[in-house]
Amino acid sequence: MQAARRRPVPHTPIWFMRQAGRSLPEYRALRAGVGMLESCRRPDLVAEITMQPVRRHGVDAAIFFSDIVVPVAAVGLDIDIVAGVGPVVADPIRTWKDLERLPELTPQDIPDITESVRLLVAELGDTPLIGFAGAPFTLASYLVEGGPSRNHLLTKALMHGDPQLWNALCARLAQISATFLEVQIAAGASAVQLFDSWAGACSRADYERYVRPHSAAVLAAVGELGVPRIHFGVGTGELLASMAQAGADVVGVDYRVALPDAIARVGTSYAVQGNLDPALLFAPWEALERETRRIVAQGLSAPGHIFNLGHGVLPETDPDVLTRLVDLVHECSAR
Repeated sequence: MQAARRRPVPHTPIWFMRQAGRSLPEYRALRAGVGMLESCRRPDLVAEITMQPVRRHGVDAAIFFSDIVVPVAAVGLDIDIVAGVGPVVADPIRTWKDLERLPELTPQDIPDITESVRLLVAELGDTPLIGFAGAPFTLASYLVEGGPSRNHLLTKALMHGDPQLWNALCARLAQISATFLEVQIAAGASAVQLFDSWAGACSRADYERYVRPHSAAVLAAVGELGVPRIHFGVGTGELLASMAQAGADVVGVDYRVALPDAIARVGTSYAVQGNLDPALLFAPWEALERETRRIVAQGLSAPGHIFNLGHGVLPETDPDVLTRLVDLVHECSAR
């Protein structure tokens, strides 16, 4: 929390995106036979899955176990998370009539999220909980395409072909994401992360015209609640300055951009988060240690630095390497 607010810290803090499960055998055992959406809506499972990596790795923050499509499913959209595929929408949203099927989210739609956060805050004690939501562009891409897309053809066609409908869809999704985060904050989350997985598919001009205003609406809504806001996207090196200007306190940096370049692009008004390549967790320890020390040292030039991966933990990662990495970051960054 101090690093996010650009204040002095005793050591560089560290957590891992997708730390809640994936590589942990105890996570896979707990999830056996339970669908992803069900796992995200059961407070007992959410609390346990969120806590598992905190107990095992000793990270400095917990990330709320959820999925970006949970709130759109909560308002009644027919969407499922298919193993090995990702979110799949039965009837994509591509017309004004389709948009009528996507109502606003209210706290009454997600009482389980409030319960999950309260359980976690009680168990976490002094360890902060980071709330989680997907950004409007990434959510819109899934809803328009009907599932994951490599080129976002239908998304971009709608964005340029019917800007009024596009903006109406993204405004609705901004309301949904903002409410999802507000509920988590009200229940005790200490910070939030807005995750724009696919924003890197946009040019800077398109991002600033069609995407940033809606992310800014989400970040502005939660900004009034006084918690640090982290904004992260994949392949967004050319967008970092624009993403910061959407209203972030901390800008996430993926592994494709050197941390000093990212710091120069966003300026001195923001902390940064990142950005170890997840693939290096499979390298010999000497190589991993060398790269980790380099990133920690580079992060010292930012007004605040939170160590993280430059994307998510891969499922095949050895959990013991993650634990050892946490210890290394704490040791080599001690002030």
